[in-house]
This record gives sequence, C-alpha cells and structure tokens, in this order.
Amino acid sequence: MPKEVMRLDKFIATHSAYSRSAIAQLVKAKRIAVNTVTVNKASIHINPAIDTLTVDGRVITALGEVYLMLNKPEGYICANKDAENPTVIDLLAQQAQLQQEELPLNTLQVVGRLDKDTTGLVLLTTNGDWNHRITAPSSICTKTYHVETANPLEASLVDLFTQGILLKNETKTTKPAHLKIHGPHQATLEITEGKYHQVKRMFAATGNKVVKLHRAAVGNICLDTSLQAGEYRHLTQAEISLPITQVSP
Repeated sequence: MPKEVMRLDKFIATHSAYSRSAIAQLVKAKRIAVNTVTVNKASIHINPAIDTLTVDGRVITALGEVYLMLNKPEGYICANKDAENPTVIDLLAQQAQLQQEELPLNTLQVVGRLDKDTTGLVLLTTNGDWNHRITAPSSICTKTYHVETANPLEASLVDLFTQGILLKNETKTTKPAHLKIHGPHQATLEITEGKYHQVKRMFAATGNKVVKLHRAAVGNICLDTSLQAGEYRHLTQAEISLPITQVSP
C-alpha cells in the first residue's frame, strides 16, 4: 500500500474505475468519507497508509500492479478513450461490473495494439516498465497470429516471409517471419515487429488479402482458450514472470 500523502481524487482515480469528474460529483453529493468524516473537497490530501477512505460506505483500498489478458472481439479499438468507437477499456468496464470486480481503468495501459477488426489476445497492465519491456523497439517479442486469406496460399510464401517482405511505402524489408500453412486459406504467422497493420500489409504485398486475423500469443503468453470473446482474466504470477522478450543485439 502506498505510504505517501496524496490527493484524495488522485488516489480514488488510480485505484478504482471512478474518473476525476465522477469523484467531484460524489464529493458534492457527500458520498465520500475519510475516517467516517464526510469530505467536501476532492483536493484534500490523505495518507493511504493510515486513513480509511470510503465511497457510499465501501472502502477504497490501494490496488497492486494489475496484469490482464483480454480476448478481444471485433469492433473494439485498443485505446483508453475514443469519441467514435467502443474501446477495450469500455469492454473491461462492462465485464468488471458483471464480475463485481474493481479495476483501475484509468491507469491501465494497452500492451501492443490490435486493429478494430482483429480479434484475440490483448495484454493490459498498470506496470509501465513491464509494458515497455514488451513493446520497446529494442525488445524482440514474437507475436503469433492465426490468419485467414481471401486467395489460396502458395507454398513459396514460407521462404518469402522468412527472407522478409518489402511493404508498401517502406524502404527496408520486414524482419524474418515464420509462416506455417495449415490449409488453402489458413496459416499461422509469427513476427517480431509491430509495424502499422503489418500482417495485413505483408499479405497484401504478395497479392493476397487477410479476411480474418486473430492474435493467439504475445511472447510466451498464450491466449487462454477458456476465455470467450470479450472476457478477461488476471495473469498468473508465472505468466507475468515469463521471459517473453529478448533484447536486440
């Protein structure tokens, strides 16, 4: 639990789903108390180590670092807020409410993004260092995708993807990727980069089109097959500690 003195509204926003504006309204409605005394300002300072803070009688406690995996369905974008589209944070808020769980929605970071129409594994965390370890350009982290294409897949693509693909508007080929063909239109692709729309652009460069794309793993963290689309769970300590990246030489 944090021991430093901090503003009441910052503490609640960091350790709950309440936004700063919502906290201000709760204070105005006299629904927040510190040590059973109703507060009248969101800007007051508290010491979380010794003060008891409640909202509608429910104690708000400091949450430790949070690590989640989400099975993202189509139609959601990987952002914290968006004026036009529902986000993965919106989805988590809905699911957390159903599970009656408090999540620090305001401080969650998306660890590597997926397109709106791409499904599968999305990692989220409050730990910025862990996020950086996975997504930093100096890190080598394999992402595994299940791909379905519009046109049949030629066996020669395996070597072509290994050699690297020159994407449109790029001057350098992609790093070696591992393509495994499972059927006329189905394949698994492993890449270690995160260029904009990279998987779709790689197949487009070969004259094909991706019609379905699903991320199955990030490094050694695999999507839990028991999670239905839209569901999430906390990572296990073993998953958090996995050596999911290497550092570029």
